[in-house]
Amino acid sequence: MVGGTKVTGDNRLEWREGDVPVSVRFDDPYFSLENGLAETRHVFLGGNDLPDRFCDGFHVAELGFGTGLNLLATLGLWRSTGQSGVLHFTSFEAYPMQPDEMIRAQAKFPEAADIAEELAPLWGTGAIRLHDLQFALIEGDARCTLPKWEGCADAWYLDGFSPAKNPQLWEEALMVQVAEHTAHGGTAATYTAAGFVRRGLEAAGFSVQRMPGFGRKRHMTRARLEAGL
Repeated sequence: MVGGTKVTGDNRLEWREGDVPVSVRFDDPYFSLENGLAETRHVFLGGNDLPDRFCDGFHVAELGFGTGLNLLATLGLWRSTGQSGVLHFTSFEAYPMQPDEMIRAQAKFPEAADIAEELAPLWGTGAIRLHDLQFALIEGDARCTLPKWEGCADAWYLDGFSPAKNPQLWEEALMVQVAEHTAHGGTAATYTAAGFVRRGLEAAGFSVQRMPGFGRKRHMTRARLEAGL
């Protein structure tokens, strides 16, 4: 630890306001400074029409695992709405945080404390299997790893760092791969409403809507891959 910066391989973190991790590489926080859990619920859960679409075997895929907060929120919603069966969750992450960093970041959200405590000993294993969850973390550049993935998602969380600071994770070719790994009628949601992101999703075959964003962000994006495309 040097000052407020922890060096972890390719991923250097600064901690601001106590427990908000910020990527030094991308100069961007891992979640909203206003309320990261509320943003996840608004953008990714609400943007993908969850929990209404949940069913046994429902598969969420994500670009950018970060602190794991989206997984905690999704599993929490799955359980609180009494779903039966197994939730599948696959995340693509180029620069994984260390388990102790994730635990520190998640501690900011007491509403998710029970699930955070349950999963804490399992971080760093790359895969988690519980009675109601099958989770896999695929490490590496998503532009290389996603084309090799054999899975198909019902819902995508597009949660990379800001497109202005991490444009590689929002390239049109990667959006095509997202579409090719989406079930017909599947959805995607992201906090950004950047024009080139929306155009990339449309070019990949999604119908795209600009929706009210969270907090100070005026807009977000919701997309659906229509059946028959």
